[in-house]
Amino acid sequence: MDMLYWMFPYLGLGLVVGFLAGLLGIGGGGIMVPVLMMIFSYQGFDSSQVVHLALGTSMAAIVFTAISSAYHHHRHGVVRWDVWQSMAIGLLLGTFSLSFAASYMPRTFLAVFFSVFMTYVAAQMFLNIKPKPSRTLPNSLGLGLTGFAIGGISALVAIGGGMLSVPFLTWCNVKVQHAIATSAALGVPIALAGGIGYAISGSGEQGLPEYALGYVYMPAVLLIASISVLTVPLGVRLSHRLPVKLLKKVFAVVLLMLAFKMLDIVF
Repeated sequence: MDMLYWMFPYLGLGLVVGFLAGLLGIGGGGIMVPVLMMIFSYQGFDSSQVVHLALGTSMAAIVFTAISSAYHHHRHGVVRWDVWQSMAIGLLLGTFSLSFAASYMPRTFLAVFFSVFMTYVAAQMFLNIKPKPSRTLPNSLGLGLTGFAIGGISALVAIGGGMLSVPFLTWCNVKVQHAIATSAALGVPIALAGGIGYAISGSGEQGLPEYALGYVYMPAVLLIASISVLTVPLGVRLSHRLPVKLLKKVFAVVLLMLAFKMLDIVF
């Protein structure tokens, strides 16, 4: 089938991802990776490369949604830039190094790791555990090391880090709106380092589809980004009005469904 046919799934994915990026401070990789795997499989891409392509493409697309989400949250004055500065270097190092490591990991391991991690995140969203009132953010070194860990895990599952950074910040008693906004800004260095890492690590791979830059499929990135940046502002506005607790539970159900679908595709 020609590329015109495949435009619509990518555009639809971009619409959903952009909205969720603004609403929950996430990059949308939890949705993008399994959906991209389905689309890539239907397009006839090499099955041994589908997982890596989905991970790399998701990371690259998150760059645009993260920048747009961070900008609109910044306009509301709720981004904790002091936290961002302390975590950014660790995020870059963790994401870049683990994105290279992921290129050497078998697709079954990556798919299982992704699905298990998403199930864990969904459980956390359902439980909605509250932190102790006395809990505070760690010092700059602690934030940097936390950033490295978040960046490394984000690279393996191709997310913008929001599924880790939002719970971490709220656990440290950062107000949820500030946690969501700061997480959106943290997604920029994660996605940038991850996208570059997957592009470089897949540059020598044989049999990649046309217009792929390493493990980054550029047509999908451009189509997803073109729509997602338009729906981010809607999600940002609603994040300040709607009950986030309920929305997280709905999102958790979606994550579980996609995690099981990803396993079904691989096995």
